[in-house]
Amino acid sequence: MAKFLAELLGCTLPSKGASPIFESKSHSRVGLKSSTKQKTTIFSTLASEKSLSDCKKEQPWKPSVYSSLTPACFTSPLIEKPTGKENKKKINAREMLRPALEGRTLCGESMPQTPPFSAMFDSSGYNRNLYQSAEDSCGGLCYHDNNLLSGSLEALIQHLVPNVDYYPDRTYIFTFLLSSRLFMHPYELMAKVCHLCVEHQRLSDPEGDKNQIRKIAPKILQLLTEWTETFPYDFRDERMMRNLKDLAHRIASGEETYRKNVQQMMQCLIRKLAALSQYEEVLAKISSTSTDRLTVLKTKPQSIQRDILTVCSDPYTLAQQLTHIELERLNYIGPEEFVQAFVQKDPLDNDKSCYSERKKTRNLEAYVEWFNRLSYLVATEICMPVKKKHRARMIEYFIDVARECFNIGNFNSLMAIISGMNMSPVSRLKKTWAKVKTAKFDILEHQMDPSSNFYNYRTALRGAAQRSLTAHSSREKIVIPFFSLLIKDIYFLNEGCANRLPNGHVNFEKFWELAKQVSEFMTWKQVECPFERDRKILQYLLTVPVFSEDALYLASYESEGPENHVEKDRWKSLRSSLLGRV
Repeated sequence: MAKFLAELLGCTLPSKGASPIFESKSHSRVGLKSSTKQKTTIFSTLASEKSLSDCKKEQPWKPSVYSSLTPACFTSPLIEKPTGKENKKKINAREMLRPALEGRTLCGESMPQTPPFSAMFDSSGYNRNLYQSAEDSCGGLCYHDNNLLSGSLEALIQHLVPNVDYYPDRTYIFTFLLSSRLFMHPYELMAKVCHLCVEHQRLSDPEGDKNQIRKIAPKILQLLTEWTETFPYDFRDERMMRNLKDLAHRIASGEETYRKNVQQMMQCLIRKLAALSQYEEVLAKISSTSTDRLTVLKTKPQSIQRDILTVCSDPYTLAQQLTHIELERLNYIGPEEFVQAFVQKDPLDNDKSCYSERKKTRNLEAYVEWFNRLSYLVATEICMPVKKKHRARMIEYFIDVARECFNIGNFNSLMAIISGMNMSPVSRLKKTWAKVKTAKFDILEHQMDPSSNFYNYRTALRGAAQRSLTAHSSREKIVIPFFSLLIKDIYFLNEGCANRLPNGHVNFEKFWELAKQVSEFMTWKQVECPFERDRKILQYLLTVPVFSEDALYLASYESEGPENHVEKDRWKSLRSSLLGRV
């Protein structure tokens, strides 16, 4: 499992107890350059001078690379153990949570509208206070202070299905649909849900109580709507779609209103699946046409080659176009992919030896591949120029782009750019770096410093999330997290807690935490990019050939010669293998 995660993220996992430091394939550190002494920067100076009371008086965070970011809005890192005092406060806060959808009603006359994720999870946490239905008292579910902690799989499935007097809280629906795939296929869950709806609610009985059907039909339809809107990719499975159509048909046979709602739900689902198929075709086309930059150079003189500065000379504009790509790719990642990436065999399921069929994480992997591509693109653009001053200008350009990404709230592109500039073929260009004004770069590196479990970054992320909640414009709503770290957090949450308790119950306490993290991501990915598209720049960023790792080293050695025998031997080897020269 650890090997799978490392391959997925394109990074090496830290040893136990060490600060998580991500590395590129060139073994460069993403974050601060090697140093035995902590750098003093504007960020650290301002942060040390502020008191907590001063932070509370500040206005909502407006990002600027030179502004200090207060830890007041920061929650403890997921994989770090909080102190006793902090832990106590966290528990008390959870106990005070109220149902996010308390007082919400369903009627037979009109379909209830699905609330946004921001309404499901408030700033202090998430809703775990689920009122028990009459069936819960019969056993199978375990509560503490009215909080659902665990339950048998069958009882949890029954708790998902509405009846005349009960409709599950939306937080429960999202959490169970997200986590249930660790124990069973979505189509198996859908089959059970359909069976319970048809048999228990007597939807199959033509002589059934029409009034009762009128009461339960909109609730079942709402559950199906929640499922198709939040986890549409589940319905790429023909078995899922068959069960959905069957149950929807039973509901729609009652009244004209239900038929219209069913038709609207199915049309929305089909549109989403069609958009996904089109997106995957585009990704496949881009992947199939990609070539190595060195191959292009052999057939096309460098004098007529384009670089990023000829396409876009304004750092802010490039940061905007990077944000377009980030938000588009984020939008196509399904919440279930975070769970399916780490699916393992259920210890109580003796019939299924492999869960590989469920690991449908193509969109998640494509996003990680985009991060790696952007890092290599940055390194390629820096190593390409022959003249030292041109390389220095390119480095300063990308520093400005990274700063603009930070200001926008695009942390993933920011980290990819820093990663590219810290790759070994770039960092070894000492004569080039000597001509670069690195003050701004030092500030950005400090902000993405991996020490203390990326404390500075997590503080900035909390600040950006708070700004998003109180945003007055669409630009202030943008929050694009450092994606590899988000995956790592979810991985350690999954590995650190058992899916089942010793009594065989599903550990729902764990899945509340998982749902909290994923739902926050769901809120961020739904933001529409407010910037105008520039097709020429987007085309360049997505399709221009980049150097391979070996080609980067060769270009680096050609720009600034080897400094020792090891580098010299490698240079000769690369010239021989890549250029056919001795």
